[in-house]
Amino acid sequence: MPDSSLPLVLAGPILRRLTPERLTFWLATTSTVQLRLTLLPENGSARFIDQPVLTDACRVLKAGEKLFFYMIDLPLSQPLPQDCWIGYQLELMDESQSNQEWMNWRHWAPDLCYPGKDTPGFVLRSALDKLLHGSCRKPHHDSGDGLVRADEHLAERLQQPDQWPALLMMSGDQIYADDVAGPMLNAIHQLLNKLELPVETLPDAELEDTNQLHQTRPSYYERENLLPLSRPGKDVRKKMFEGVRKPVFTTDTAHNHLVSLGEVLGMYLLVWSPAGWECMDTAERGDMPEIPGLNDSIKERFYQEHRAIKAFVGHLGQVRRVMAHLPVAMMFDDHDITDDWNLTAGWEQTAYEHLFSRRIIGNALLGYLICQGWGNSPEQYPEKLMTQVQQSLSAPGSSLHDLAITELYRFGHWHYQWDTQPVLMVLDTRTHRWRSEKSVNKPSGLMDWEALTDLQHRLMGLDAVVLVSPAPVFGVKLIEAVQKIFTWCGKPLMVDAENWMAHSGAAYGMMNIFRHVNTPKHFVILSGDVHYSFVYDVELRGDKRDQDIWQITSSGLKNEFPDKLLTSFDRLNRWLYSPVSPLNWFTKRRKMRIIPRKPDSADPGERLLNAAGIGLVELTADGQPERVVQLCADGRTLEFHPREHEAHWN
Repeated sequence: MPDSSLPLVLAGPILRRLTPERLTFWLATTSTVQLRLTLLPENGSARFIDQPVLTDACRVLKAGEKLFFYMIDLPLSQPLPQDCWIGYQLELMDESQSNQEWMNWRHWAPDLCYPGKDTPGFVLRSALDKLLHGSCRKPHHDSGDGLVRADEHLAERLQQPDQWPALLMMSGDQIYADDVAGPMLNAIHQLLNKLELPVETLPDAELEDTNQLHQTRPSYYERENLLPLSRPGKDVRKKMFEGVRKPVFTTDTAHNHLVSLGEVLGMYLLVWSPAGWECMDTAERGDMPEIPGLNDSIKERFYQEHRAIKAFVGHLGQVRRVMAHLPVAMMFDDHDITDDWNLTAGWEQTAYEHLFSRRIIGNALLGYLICQGWGNSPEQYPEKLMTQVQQSLSAPGSSLHDLAITELYRFGHWHYQWDTQPVLMVLDTRTHRWRSEKSVNKPSGLMDWEALTDLQHRLMGLDAVVLVSPAPVFGVKLIEAVQKIFTWCGKPLMVDAENWMAHSGAAYGMMNIFRHVNTPKHFVILSGDVHYSFVYDVELRGDKRDQDIWQITSSGLKNEFPDKLLTSFDRLNRWLYSPVSPLNWFTKRRKMRIIPRKPDSADPGERLLNAAGIGLVELTADGQPERVVQLCADGRTLEFHPREHEAHWN
């Protein structure tokens, strides 16, 4: 019998890769559905896509008795018009109901449309002249949500399709699998109880299966005690502790670390849509749920997190709406899986040889594929792999589940590109690591030689490119120096010492790509990760061309850096790496000229912006950024202004 308390659509529709010849949608439902689609171009006649055609274009993954993921990858016989509003009416028929009827957005997402519009819609931009980008969206952080500001940005331009961004780029940490608030984990468990996912057995773990993990022993704020330890002699932090068992997951926020595949999928459903929250009891949605066994200090933390989560949930309707109107490109970073993911070869050896940590990481990667990676470029995921993913969903904890995880670890095509004008090229800086030849405990390069060579080949002949690197290629030198000092002391995991300059091979490989005569003249690099925002104009020293590299970093969507600490780093960085400082000649970027842009409202000497929000980049016809703005979650609009006279060699 269908559960009347569950909505038909739990999340979505989320627009993914859209072109005039092909449309890709993602959604999650609580029942199997039939689908039909009507496209309503403002400058053309309506197009009706019937149920059989849509069925052929659709792939379904069943995660439980009441959880289904749909990917619609629809080829079109005739191209759609560009640079105009195209409404769409996606209708669903619930196959579990005896009285079957077609239902549109009014039945399952009544706030999906913008005021004055009869349907949701999108604009297929003929050029990538405007885009939104951001990363690092932690639900319980005490700030606003950049995706809400993105929704407001669209709402203000409903009658100006030429002013719409061509896409929304989410460049990492769309969820925080390793940093979960107690109220969020409790809500995930409440939702999973309704969805009736299969029980997952847990290998080499203190708990036998997810019945215990989700119900009898959820271990709120104590999960670090459940997480695996390294084997004796395999310490990932420091060699002097040979024989001592240390945590595999070194993050200090692992108190509620996601473990099961169900928890990962539940997290995605609850951060992208209000529907999962609305089906819960009033106590779970609004009033404070009672969690037995919490001491007084943990209770206070739980209350604070509950207030933050309640505010977060209150704006999820706008988050669902903006993702139903803009093509969304995504890429993982560390927190989508776990902190320190593949940071060193030593960490990899320890994490992947332990059955429990291998499963935890694999579950997060499965969740990424299903909820994020799949829609970036569906044809990159072979039928055999998707069959194994379905087998893991049907029998979690089985040998088929572990086989699917093994195949994901071997999978080498998480990176992708969209053939926009200019091309959007998104880098995987997590699974093609260049491991240190000096020590397994030194940071790995973000891309290995083979991946960098492939990147250079794909860049050949392009005039301009928008290159997405989750971690900035050109970062703050002082912060990178601090990370290097910790690496020398044998503690790279303590400060997340992962940046492009931390590994000589990867750093010089990327610098050589920029200098190659046949790679693009204009590189716009979009990054996140660091929890603050900045813009650098970069010139190649001795090159006669105009400046052709721009590092544009926007982070976080819902996260910020400790304010006083960032201010200190910002000012010290300018003093220590001034134009006349000899320290510049010890950097791997000494043949490049760095020109920091000043953000509005910055104090004298400050170039780093600490404001949750989302970045807006406007490009010229030949791919140069003419305007870079941070749309702050608190309502401010701050522009980064070029200040060429403040350039310094770096």
